[in-house]
Amino acid sequence: MEENQKKNGRIKMIWNFIRYGKCKGLCLRTLFLSAYYRVRILMLKPAALHKTWGKRGEESPETESEDAYRYAGKVGYAVDMVCSRTRWESKCLVRALCAQHFLKAKGISSTLYLGCGTQEGQMSAHAWLRCGRMYVTGGDGEGYAIVDKYAK
Repeated sequence: MEENQKKNGRIKMIWNFIRYGKCKGLCLRTLFLSAYYRVRILMLKPAALHKTWGKRGEESPETESEDAYRYAGKVGYAVDMVCSRTRWESKCLVRALCAQHFLKAKGISSTLYLGCGTQEGQMSAHAWLRCGRMYVTGGDGEGYAIVDKYAK
C-alpha cells in the first residue's frame, strides 16, 4: 500500500512538472549536465578539470544587461531545483559548473569562485558563481576565503 502511494506521488510530481513546470528544457538539460560534471569530477585529475573552468585568477565584469540577469535567475532556479533532487551528489561545484555552462552558451560572462572556511571547527570547501552583481549559485560566499577564481 505504501509503495503504491509513493509511486502515485512520483507520477503526480512528474505530471505537474510537465504541465506546470517553468523552464522544462533547462531543467532536463541540467539533469544530464549535472551527471556529466559529477562524473568528470570523480574521474579526472584536478589539473584537467581546471582547464575548462575559464581564465584562472580573473573576474568577469561587475555589470550585465537586464536580460542577462533575467536568464541567470532562471538558470539558478533550474540548477537548484534539479540538483537538489538528483540521486547522485550534486553539491556546490556541480551546480556552479552547470550554471556556468548555460551562461557561457548564451554569451554571458560569469566568475566561478572556489573558497574554503571553517564550519563547526571543520575545514570546508565551497564553490559559487557570480554573474555581474548577481550570485547565481552557492550564495555570496560569505564565511569563505576565496582560494581561486575563474572567469568565463
